Amino acid sequence: MRLLFVCLGNICRSPTAEGVMRHKLQLAGLADRVQVDSAGTGAWHVGKAPDPRTCAAAEQRGYRLHELRARQVQAEDFARFDWVLAMDHDNLRELCRLRPPQGDAELDLFLRRGGLAEHEVPDPYYGGADGFEQVLDLVELACDRLIEQIRERL
Repeated sequence: MRLLFVCLGNICRSPTAEGVMRHKLQLAGLADRVQVDSAGTGAWHVGKAPDPRTCAAAEQRGYRLHELRARQVQAEDFARFDWVLAMDHDNLRELCRLRPPQGDAELDLFLRRGGLAEHEVPDPYYGGADGFEQVLDLVELACDRLIEQIRERL
């Protein structure tokens, strides 16, 4: 199983989802059966580490994101990954636009696939520390629910 989490710049929401999911898969004993990555629909931050506020909030909960580097979604991602999960409707629309005809990946909103009533992970970039905490709350819950789905598929 291969998962790709996608936000706009790949420095806040999607690397948070990647780091949280990797950690939770390790705890669930599934890390060797599930590949996880993240990317952005935009190229502004390619090669950069996640936002320091993202890293600090994640670190307080035991997730290390410092080693991750932003990258942009590529056409081959739609064939390489089983699920490509967007953080919001704007990024999902962009993924639908970028998807090549031969791309077999299932596209969806991350929170919707995770079974949450709220479908969008709000972008914390222009807000305060509470926004990064809210992102972590949503991501942790959605990752737990996705792991249940992954167990069923495997």
